[in-house]
Amino acid sequence: MKDTRWLNHYPADVNAEVQIEERSLSALLDAAVNRFDSDISLEYHGDQWSYREVQQIADRLAGCLFQRGFKKGDRLSIMLPNCPQYIFSAFAAFKVGGIIVQTNPMYVERELEYQLNDTEAEFIICHDSLYERVKNVQDRTYLKNIIVVKEKEETVIDESDIFFEDFLNTYVSEHPEVQINPMEDIAVLQYTGGTTGEPKGVMLTHQNFINQIEQYYEYLFKQLDSQEDLNRVVISFLPLFHIFGFANVTMFGFKFGYKQVLLPRFEVETVLKLIKEDPPFIFYGVPTMYTAMLNYPNVESFGIEKINGFFCGSSPMPLELYEKFKNLMDKDAFLSDGYGLSEATSGTISNPHSRLKIGSIGLPIPRTKAKIAIETDHGMEDAPVGVEGEILVYGPQVMKGYWNKPEETKATLKDGWLHTGDIGYMDEEGYFYIVDRKKDIIITSGYNVYPREIEEVIYQIPGIREVIVIGLPDEYRGEIVKAYVSVTESQKVTEEEITRFCRDNLATYKVPRMVEIREELPKTSVGKLLKKELRNQELKKLKSN
Repeated sequence: MKDTRWLNHYPADVNAEVQIEERSLSALLDAAVNRFDSDISLEYHGDQWSYREVQQIADRLAGCLFQRGFKKGDRLSIMLPNCPQYIFSAFAAFKVGGIIVQTNPMYVERELEYQLNDTEAEFIICHDSLYERVKNVQDRTYLKNIIVVKEKEETVIDESDIFFEDFLNTYVSEHPEVQINPMEDIAVLQYTGGTTGEPKGVMLTHQNFINQIEQYYEYLFKQLDSQEDLNRVVISFLPLFHIFGFANVTMFGFKFGYKQVLLPRFEVETVLKLIKEDPPFIFYGVPTMYTAMLNYPNVESFGIEKINGFFCGSSPMPLELYEKFKNLMDKDAFLSDGYGLSEATSGTISNPHSRLKIGSIGLPIPRTKAKIAIETDHGMEDAPVGVEGEILVYGPQVMKGYWNKPEETKATLKDGWLHTGDIGYMDEEGYFYIVDRKKDIIITSGYNVYPREIEEVIYQIPGIREVIVIGLPDEYRGEIVKAYVSVTESQKVTEEEITRFCRDNLATYKVPRMVEIREELPKTSVGKLLKKELRNQELKKLKSN
């Protein structure tokens, strides 16, 4: 890999080969306490916790988990909305060498059961609103310990289970010191969908997270950290179960020392009021969130111009949205977007805020290499500048592999290079652009949706003959999910029945917003369904309308 032309366009103060020490995520918390101590780390519904208090609760919880038999390498499923208990639980698991399983609170029973069995998790910490769902699948999984975060006083649970606060009160003694190998020991299993329909657990080590934190600090945040009058506040509404929220917002906070105001979900009015009361220095969001703010009445009165910088992730920000939102910002503020994926602990390529190129995903961040590869008769070869091919990335934030899936790991990681499945090109200055996806994937409101999974669910409905699921452009969500279905003559299946079945078997964001029943779906002479052709037909229709 000789072509690193992007280094010529790095800001002068950025060290492309920044040295990063080996450390565990537990050590990250300890270092934060040494530096920030009594500063506020977390705020939730008006309650606050200092960095030292976060450490104390995590230590206590780690002791309780250890007493219950939780040990190094064991998996702890966390099925919570954004709340302090999520962060306490993660650090507690890290302290005893455990692995946290990022469990989406929107999972229905089928999805939850699959993930719990794939990880063989015996411990789960869940929200009281999700308790019934967890209980319904317990007998079909390895779960032995259910710890419930109680928000409603009337919540009742089985005697065999325990509330989070009561669990903390079972504390007897400190957990033993556990040796962590940051380079090898897995910290997080981050589940991502699959083109085969089967979700995969991305194995991310302690060092993967430390590398990601230090890479972004060097690339985008080092200058900000030196500002004495910086208002070290971030509003944390990006889901913690998503790699963007967990790595780039929450774990990064323990490096930078900001206060995280935790919100269970993004609500535009709540977020704008918080900005007005106590403007964050940086704002993290996805395009739908920026759109929601832009369209809110009198948005210019909420003090958006007081924010130092904005970061957009999960999917590219449309040019029109960028131009409009820029008008709300201070002239010296930056708006940067980038490119990342779960398999790379979130970030790999990003626009430097001093040299932003609209339409581009930016430059490879420090200690990261990227290239465009094309398939030839001799295998994969590097593409010339401007030629489209698959984006490959290489860096210390790239995953260890997929949990219990050696073949999929081998197909995705080759000689350390992560094959992203996204099609793009590099320009003369080393900026990268995305033009298409090699993988069959839909990105809706920042969530990755895999059509194959939805198709497999719809095929379970009696009378379904053929299914094609595609993503169609949507101004607000980026893309929406649409299912095209043909049915057998002997069965009467309605679009409403298909939607209802999907709601029962898929997380909300995966449920098709549109279902269309057709007599026939397009296919080749040998009967292969023509998904790409169908999508192209639909896009032409949309353009003509």
